[in-house]
Order: sequence, then C-alpha cells, then structure tokens
Amino acid sequence: MIEISRTLAIDEREIQETFIRAEGPGGQNVNKVSTAVQLRFDVVRSPSIPPEVKDRLSQIAASRMTKEGVLVIVSRRFRTQGQNREDALEQLKALLRQAEIRPKVQVKTKVPFSQKRQRQEDKARHGEKKKLRRVRSGWEE
Repeated sequence: MIEISRTLAIDEREIQETFIRAEGPGGQNVNKVSTAVQLRFDVVRSPSIPPEVKDRLSQIAASRMTKEGVLVIVSRRFRTQGQNREDALEQLKALLRQAEIRPKVQVKTKVPFSQKRQRQEDKARHGEKKKLRRVRSGWEE
C-alpha cells in the first residue's frame, strides 16, 4: 500500500509503470537506456479513492488524463530510473493530496442595513453639492 495521507492509501497494483527513453541531453546514455518513467493510474476504476476525490482529481489533472480516466504522469528529470520512478510517484501523491482537500464553501453575506442607509445619505449629500454648483438661468448677480 502506498500511503498518501492518514485517510487515503492506494494499492501498488493499481499503478502501472513503463520505462521509456528520455529525450534531451545525456550523451549516448540517453539513446541506449530507458530512464524516463511513464506512470499510469486508473482513477475511474480505482476502489481506493472516494468519488468526491475522483471528481476533484479529474478537474485538477484534466490535462494529464485520458478519455478513459487514466492519469498519466511522465518523469524524465533525472538520469536514473530509480530517481525518475520516485519523482513520478511523488507527483501522483501530490495530486492526490491536493484533490483530497475539500474546497471551502463560500457563504454570501448580506450588506447591513446601516451600511445601505449610509450609502444613500452619502449619495444624497453628493447630489446636493453638485446641485449647488449649477448655473441657474435668469439669475444674475
């Protein structure tokens, strides 16, 4: 079992790892050795994850998911398979921890009556001020 948090753990058998050749610098080693890791985790069919976490995960990692609901994480930062494997697993754990957090429900608040009345009084006062600045026709001083 891979422990994500105190309340969430996934079975290692739910994760599929494929080693692929990495691109970029690395000399001849990059052409010969498959050091990059492609980690696949079937979010939709996973019995370890609650439905609300699945929904949030599919929103958070939408660009990394296939149409079938499989999360694909590719790690090629390091030059060794072991480090790339750990990195991919850490990325998966971070995504699951983020998806586990429930968003706070925002409650709309009402504007207090006193504040509404104050705004109306301020508007009336401002209007009076502008009214006094007008030039009145027929009046000459």
